[in-house]
Amino acid sequence: MKSALEIKPDISYKSAGKFEETRYEKIHNEIFKNSAEASKIVAEEIAQLIRSKQEKNKTCVLGLATGSSPIKVYEELVRMHREEGLSFSNVISFNLDEYYPMSKENNQSYHYFMHQHLFNHIDIKPENINIPDGTVSIDKLNQYCIDYEMNIKNVGGLDFQLLGIGRTGHVGFNEPGSHINSGTRIITLDHITRVDASSDFNGIDNVPKRAITMGVSTIMRSKRIVLMAWGQNKADIIKRTVQGDISSDVPATFLQNHNNATFVLDQSAASELTRFKTPWLVGQCIWTHELKSKAIVWLCQKTKRTILKLTDRDYNNNGMSDLLAQEGSAYDLNINMFNVLQHTITGWPGGKPNTDDSHRPERANPAKKRVILFSPHPDDDVISMGGTFSKLIKQGHEVHVVYQTSGNIAVTDDEALKFAEVCNDFVGDAGNGVDFKSIIDFLNNKSENQIDSLEVRKLKGLIRRRESYAATRYIGLKDENTHFLDLPFYETGQVKKKPLGTDDIAIVKDIIAKIKPHQVFAAGDLADPHGTHEVCLNAIFAAMKELKPEKYMNDCWLWLYRGAWHEWDIHEIDMAVPLSPSEVLLKRHAILYHQSQKDRVMFQGNDSREFWVRAEDRNKSTAILYDELGLAEYEAIEAFKRFDY
Repeated sequence: MKSALEIKPDISYKSAGKFEETRYEKIHNEIFKNSAEASKIVAEEIAQLIRSKQEKNKTCVLGLATGSSPIKVYEELVRMHREEGLSFSNVISFNLDEYYPMSKENNQSYHYFMHQHLFNHIDIKPENINIPDGTVSIDKLNQYCIDYEMNIKNVGGLDFQLLGIGRTGHVGFNEPGSHINSGTRIITLDHITRVDASSDFNGIDNVPKRAITMGVSTIMRSKRIVLMAWGQNKADIIKRTVQGDISSDVPATFLQNHNNATFVLDQSAASELTRFKTPWLVGQCIWTHELKSKAIVWLCQKTKRTILKLTDRDYNNNGMSDLLAQEGSAYDLNINMFNVLQHTITGWPGGKPNTDDSHRPERANPAKKRVILFSPHPDDDVISMGGTFSKLIKQGHEVHVVYQTSGNIAVTDDEALKFAEVCNDFVGDAGNGVDFKSIIDFLNNKSENQIDSLEVRKLKGLIRRRESYAATRYIGLKDENTHFLDLPFYETGQVKKKPLGTDDIAIVKDIIAKIKPHQVFAAGDLADPHGTHEVCLNAIFAAMKELKPEKYMNDCWLWLYRGAWHEWDIHEIDMAVPLSPSEVLLKRHAILYHQSQKDRVMFQGNDSREFWVRAEDRNKSTAILYDELGLAEYEAIEAFKRFDY
């Protein structure tokens, strides 16, 4: 039976054959548009394997992973069970790893994760579920690990192993230094791994320092291996794993020696692979406008020349001779590219009135536009486009900022306790209908895994709401133009959110229909580690699609900004808004009004810098890149990409 992963996605360039386009790569990989599409294909392969084993009256032994990568696979398997009758009665599962020490009841345990996402929703036999036990005493752990290995061997080995990959290159918790012959064992977690997990544990101090993991040799004995990776954060380690030498410094590279392993990647995770990052070095390209821009920017950076100083020799020596032949000369290429980038720069993000707009990123008319600035969390607006936000107001546009979620889980208990105590002291025994004493008692006695009460979540949401008002007032926005949607998908009180629902889309649709905007700005930064940005963006896409027949939507343009996690590459930018030194300072002060997100950021991902520092550094880096390409020199630049919905 053919694997579903033999279905090849489209690629944006031609080469002289499959070998030529993948000659830098040492592991078979398949690239998909997004993780949802890829996850369905992986789930289909697993389902095919289960069914084929059932037909032969055999057990199917699955090695399963945790983390964000396999969640959509598990969702699809659950759907197949409910809607298509896929049975797991013949499945025996072995999980890769578990934190140590860790109780099964802890909502950060992988035991909890697997039951929450998969086992509680299918008909697998409880006795067939095997997850490393994080409560085994240390003196019995060695024998426990030996027994875990023997249990896998006794059922005939793993038929299929599902993997994710960490930024250290770990598979399971086989951190750098792990030996190819390693078996199931206890291991000390790398600092980077613990940093990446810190948001789940409300700080790195709460992340366990050790874990039980299947070994490299255990994984390598699997008959079939599929490793999944999503997002820009995984791009560098994927390149090192797929194109680098085999080394214990990157344990995932051992998979190069497996005869039936496939890496399943989305476009962001694959973006650093040579055939995607610099396809002109691999084979002949179809030179689209975007690919030309990407190649010429890359050539400038490689040769350390400005665009207008590139020569025929520069193009010929760097795999672009066919582009040069197609365009005629370096001069023609250079001047065209210079003009393209020059035309992205504007100090009028809402369009400059009474001006020829044929070479400007935004329309001149209407001169005064209605603008919606969607912000997934109550600070993404000022972090990502605080300078542009201010310009739009100063230039007379009717600007509305719309906060899509309450952001309450990003407020620490200590911060909430401080506000509750202030409120309690101020209102005394009267309370004005709110029992602040009960909130204080809850926070002081909250157990490790307890979800916040509704009152506490409301308080934390109000903290973020009032910080948002302070920031938007500082920017110059009227209070009546500040809107809070509190989308229902977010309101779970924990990191895991509900799927995007019709109620969420309806709420977003209503605010768009009410304002009838000429411009919509939305967060296109999908590197957000917990996926809230992606869900919020999908809500906007869905709402705008439903509203598309409305006449006013013909005049509505959608601009995507990126947040604190990642910036658009130069060749992707359609509008670059320069900021003066004073505007950079204004933006910084606006961000600092979000005091609950300063100093002790709960969800800062793999970057230890505070959000205001990240934003400034990113905006200044973009300005430096424009300068190095030979364009005007600015203090900072905020970047946007236009999206055709």
